[in-house]
Amino acid sequence: MTNIHHVVVLGAGYTGMFSAIRLAHRTRRTGVKITLVNPSDRFVERLRMHQIATGQQLADHRIPDLLAGTGVTFVQGTATAIDPEIRRITVNGAKSLDYDTLVYALGSSTDTGKVPGADTHAFALNSPQIAGRFAARLTEVAAAGGTVTVCGAGLTGIEAATEIAESHPAVDVTLISPDEPGSMMGAKARAHLHRALDRLGVTLETGARVTKVLPEAVELADGRIIRSDACLWTAGVKVSPLAADAGIATDDRGLILVDATLRSVSHPEIHAIGDAAAVRLAWGQLHGSCQSGLPTAQYTADTVARLVRGRAAKPFRFGYYHQPVSLGRRDAVIQFTRTDFTPRRQYLTGRGAVAYKEMVSGSPLMTYRLSKRMNVTTLVSRGGRATRRPAA
Repeated sequence: MTNIHHVVVLGAGYTGMFSAIRLAHRTRRTGVKITLVNPSDRFVERLRMHQIATGQQLADHRIPDLLAGTGVTFVQGTATAIDPEIRRITVNGAKSLDYDTLVYALGSSTDTGKVPGADTHAFALNSPQIAGRFAARLTEVAAAGGTVTVCGAGLTGIEAATEIAESHPAVDVTLISPDEPGSMMGAKARAHLHRALDRLGVTLETGARVTKVLPEAVELADGRIIRSDACLWTAGVKVSPLAADAGIATDDRGLILVDATLRSVSHPEIHAIGDAAAVRLAWGQLHGSCQSGLPTAQYTADTVARLVRGRAAKPFRFGYYHQPVSLGRRDAVIQFTRTDFTPRRQYLTGRGAVAYKEMVSGSPLMTYRLSKRMNVTTLVSRGGRATRRPAA
């Protein structure tokens, strides 16, 4: 009788879901059992969280439905401990799962712990439930003609601020950040982004740092107080301490240190993907995004399938190719990039950009459905010459 090789995937976000489904298809004729562990049975579209935060009703996708027909076992629960020496995971503090291979895909969340008051007086887009509570508060603020502050002008902050301003024009929206919104874009794409912010009436506080979040205001480093009937925090990320607590090698942020095949440098039977992995290529380190996360999931599913069959793993290669940003429901800007995420001359705006961004946001679910029957690629660029040599 063939021995069963048990693969446990921790986390059913964009990357964990894709790796489980693709691996099931790639190993359907081998003795591989796959278990997917996640605290909730709802699949969360993180790319659309800012839409939930403004009260929009989105489709409710359930993990068991997405896994139907794959043979993947779903366990609803929270991984509370990992013992990498005996290859065992504890779920909900009681249930044990033994594994031969572990795919660690626990992702990241917004860090509200570094600025006083952010954890108690600010909302973050870490779950549909919290986003829903913000939406309810936003309705109250809009009825009173109040103010909302969005702290952090990364892509999430920009999308949230423009979505709020467009859907609730009676609300005074202020976007606060030490950096200029769209600073990673080329001049023309950035100019379009700023025109959209102006058109929607978003007030910019650029070069400003929030030092405290108060019940009805935020305090800046220069001592100014900005009124805030609702504060949305989008600055900074954190990862689960589970890997570091287990003695798995991590960097100073808690990301698992991996080799060129995305395997833990301390425990090679553990594969880390998406936001949970410190992936360094010759041109630089990946930053957390769906754009890079899905290719790590695709690569890891293929690598595990190769290793189970006794074949060698090839190094992971990837290059960025765009920065897609929605600016409400009727506008968007797409900045096309080089491998290292620096901007190219090409960009897209208007209706074409809106359709492009919607395609990007909806592509993961389509990929999951197709991956049950075929090998669907999410890799647009392998990085060209920049990834043909290993990282230093």
